[in-house]
Amino acid sequence: MHSGSLDLRQVTSPSDVTPELRQALTDCWIEVTNAGGAAGFPFPPIDATQAAPAVDNLAKGLAPESSRLLTATVDGELAGWLNIRRDAFALVAHWGTLHHVQTLPAMRGRGIGVALMHAVREVARADMGLEQLHLAARAGAGLEDFYGRLGWKEIGRWPGALRLAPDDDRDEILMILAPLQL
Repeated sequence: MHSGSLDLRQVTSPSDVTPELRQALTDCWIEVTNAGGAAGFPFPPIDATQAAPAVDNLAKGLAPESSRLLTATVDGELAGWLNIRRDAFALVAHWGTLHHVQTLPAMRGRGIGVALMHAVREVARADMGLEQLHLAARAGAGLEDFYGRLGWKEIGRWPGALRLAPDDDRDEILMILAPLQL
């Protein structure tokens, strides 16, 4: 469905985040957020003064056992990415959480988000030893439909948890993917 050569890669160490990748992640996050994407910054517009420190913070926390980036590139250019994390606390160490799932607006509808979501299942199960994945999605953006088509189930909502504007409260939708086999 996507045109060009799709490459999915894991980034598991701060030293793997090159200056070029850092800039591409920052630019992607800015573009997705400013196009209305629900990727971690609720109040667009944003710029590099907000996104770059957030990328640096994510990169600083990368470690194979607890936090990884999964990137999607098309013909060598970043098209999308996500972050998968797990808590080391034994009570919850069997599941992970997805954060900042995003695809560049110009690349949407080409299967890149679907490819990222299929790949993260395998990374979670085979590489991180996880049994289930969780995520929280902003209601009103169609995200629950996208994730639902990929096997995710809504398990609850926090009504009105996200205040985007004085008269725009949105539910936060809690979703789970288990088991992780395709």
